[in-house]
This record gives sequence, structure tokens and C-alpha cells, in this order.
Amino acid sequence: MVDEKMLLKLQNGSDVRGVAMEGVEGEDVNLTPDVVNRIAGAFVQWLEKRTGKPARELTVAVGNDSRITADSLRYEALQAIAATGARALDCGLASTPAMFMSIIFEETQADGSIMLTASHLPFNRNGMKFFTKDGGLEKADIKELLTNAVTILPQSTDRGAHPCALITRYARFLRDKIRDGIGEDSQPLKGMHIIVDAGNGAGGFFATEVLEPLGADISGSQFLEPDGHFPNHIPNPENKEAMEAIQSAVRKNRADLGLIFDTDVDRMSAVLSDGREICRNALIAMMAAILAPDYPGSTIVTDSVTSDELTVFLEKELGLKHHRFQRGYKNVINESIRLDKEGVVSPLAIETSGHGALSENYYLDDGAFLAVKLLIAAAKLHNEGKDLGSLVATLREPAESREIRLPVTAEDAHAAGDAVLAELEKRAKAAGIGIASPSYEGVRLIFPQGWALLRMSLHDPLMPMNVEGREKGSVAEIIKKMAELLDGLEGLDISKLK
Repeated sequence: MVDEKMLLKLQNGSDVRGVAMEGVEGEDVNLTPDVVNRIAGAFVQWLEKRTGKPARELTVAVGNDSRITADSLRYEALQAIAATGARALDCGLASTPAMFMSIIFEETQADGSIMLTASHLPFNRNGMKFFTKDGGLEKADIKELLTNAVTILPQSTDRGAHPCALITRYARFLRDKIRDGIGEDSQPLKGMHIIVDAGNGAGGFFATEVLEPLGADISGSQFLEPDGHFPNHIPNPENKEAMEAIQSAVRKNRADLGLIFDTDVDRMSAVLSDGREICRNALIAMMAAILAPDYPGSTIVTDSVTSDELTVFLEKELGLKHHRFQRGYKNVINESIRLDKEGVVSPLAIETSGHGALSENYYLDDGAFLAVKLLIAAAKLHNEGKDLGSLVATLREPAESREIRLPVTAEDAHAAGDAVLAELEKRAKAAGIGIASPSYEGVRLIFPQGWALLRMSLHDPLMPMNVEGREKGSVAEIIKKMAELLDGLEGLDISKLK
């Protein structure tokens, strides 16, 4: 039996995520083929309302990453779409950014698309991301879809879906971008050794269908084969073991550059020839350095946990403006779009997680497109006898950093969190501690040796506290001061700070 409460539990911000198969103790399946069928049908209904077109005039594309449950869930989504009378495009193995581009490409011209993915989550999970020509759906749209799905029965039809070689078309799009950016012959990456780690997700095509045809040596690339068991490491550029795997491959093979993607290729990080990882602050700094000549004085939007050292690099070294906003890749992207519409040039919206969106690429968070921009810069620098590291040579990093997730014990977690933040700000002012302003998320306190940010989690009854220090031992000192400021506040468990 499907009810609204059950379906609404599948909402994860601006997409859908759930348990799609058994295999993990205590995790019951809630994203079944029938549920996916209902939600896909609700998406067609939603598109009818938004576009003013009847279902028979709509085209909806469906693709998936390498997850074990991908084929069965994709089949049900396509069945539901075709049963409404809409034209269903079966894109098979694809990336999340490619699914958005199915709306843009002339060959496909979809009105909407669905990507079946749960990003880097464990093998038993899966999910759904939705796109229209305006980008990904918002939280309110997902809630509407799930609410409407309750009233829709699973549908099937004899009408077949139309096969679509989307990833081949998307790879050609990326190759063309690289050729145009470098301005050379058909193999502009010849002489460069570039390694890709796809983590057994959907990103293996970047090595074989983008880099190799452009002349790059891709020997040493690893885990390119799609495998939803993820047998080698978590497909997540933020994962320590994943980053160590690509660093090891780059050093072992003496490559010029390493690229690592998450499962559905909307995030990436890089590794330089000396094994230095380009992620978090360094990735943001490098992308900003690449864009700065074309967008002088522009505004870079990031999430709230970026370092003060990054701000110095962006503003003092590059002459840009740093706009530190809320966590959540959709929040960062939407803020960049808002600024751009108001006349504030904002070419890049990027999270420390590796989600990065460029104004020149529809503000789509696309790990492969970020890699394209890095490759163009790398090829030009290579021809000058330099490497990518020179772009961020003056970027300083904090000496220490730590994140502590504090449980909120009150029944109304968000109300309790708001009260904690208000009292923290009050106590900090009374103690003469600096407070960052404007603060778009939580309270960021400024200490002589670093900073601490306390905020409410986007999805869980938790308050993450991020701390960074400029000297060894400074994080422990800041944590001690934060414990004193938070001591005795109702509804927050600060035992981890003691």
C-alpha cells in the first residue's frame, strides 16, 4: 500500500532517494519499481501542467548510472511515460549532466528528463533526479510530484520506448568544447597523459570517448567498468580512499593529470602530476583562476564552509568577489543565477563537495564540463612548459580543519536549532567575539586563530560545526571556546565537544 507519508519520505531536497533493494540489515525497500512507475507518471502530469502541452506532444528521456537496480527501475519509468502517450526516450547508461543535455540537444529535444541515481550512496540505494529546460526541479516541485504520485496507479503499455545513444552525443559535445577551447587540430591532447578514475560509476566514457579520441594517453585509468557493487572504492571524490586511489595511479603512471568523478558524474576532483589533490578550496580556486581573465571582477558563489584563505586568493590574487552562501548545490546555483539576473556577473557557483556550475553551461552542475575547463587550461599551460598547479601556487590552506556533527535532541529540531543559533550569536557578542556578516547560513564566529561555523543540517536533526585554524593546535582551542559558548543550551547535545 502506497500512501503520501511513505512517498514524501523519499524526498531528499530537490531529488528523490530511497532503498531500492535488500542487502543492508535494517533498511527496508521503499523505492520499488511500482513507486518509480507512479512518480514517472506524476512527472508527465507535472510537465503537462507546466508546459501547457498534452502528454502526446511531450518527449521525456530516462537514463541511469551503474546501479544494480537501474535496469528494472528505468523500465518502469519508461513504461509509465509511454502509457501516458508521451514519447519515451531510453538513454540507458548516462550521466546526470547528459540527461539535462537531452533537453538541449537538437537530436533529442526532450521536454523533461529523469536520471536514476543515488550519487555516491551505497549499492542498495537509488533515486530520481528531474530536469526541464530551466534546470533541475526545486524542493517544492518534488513535494508536488510525490503528493500527486499517490493518486496515480502503476501503468504499462505495449508502446515501446525509443532507444537513444545519449552518452555518445554528449561525449561529442565535450570533445567539441575541448577542440574549440584549445584551438588546435583534431587531437589537441596528444602528448598529455591523463588518468581517469570513474569509481565503477557512469564516468568511464570520459576516458574512452572524450580523452582518447583527442589524442590523450589514458593508460593507467581505472575502474572505468560500470559496476553497481562499487567493488574498488566509494565513487565519491570527497572519500579519502577514493582520492588516495587516484593519487596512487597518477604517481605510479607518472601522468600529467588525474580526474576522478562521482557515480553520476555531476562532481569531480583532480590530481596534479606530483600527486597534489585539487578539491574543495583548491578546486574552487583553480576554476576561478581559469575564469578570471574572461570575467574580471566577477562574483564567485560558494557554500558556507569555504576557508578564509580562499577568500584572500579570490579577492586579493584574482580581483574577484567571494560570495559565501548556504550549503546545498541547488542553493549555491540558485544564488548565482539570482545575482546574474540582477546584473551581478557570476560565472561560477561551486560547492566544496565538487558540485560546480558555470553560467556558460546553463548553470548545470557538471563534473565532466569542469574537467573540460581544466583540460583546456592544462593543454595551454603544457604547451608553455607549465602545469595546472601554477594557477593556484599562491593559495594558502588552513593548517587544520574539522567537522563535528552535534545531535539536536529536541522534538522540533529546526525550532531548537534556530534558538541555539540566536543564543550563540548573543553570547558571542557579549564575549566580544567577531561574527561574520552577512551570514547566509548559521553563525560564523571569527577567532584570532581561525573560525567556527555552526549551522542547521539541511536534512537531519543535527547541527554541523565546521572549524578551521591557521596554526597547529588552534582547532582544539576554538572547539573548547565553542563548547563554553554552547554550554547549557537546551535541545543540543555538545558532548562531542568535550
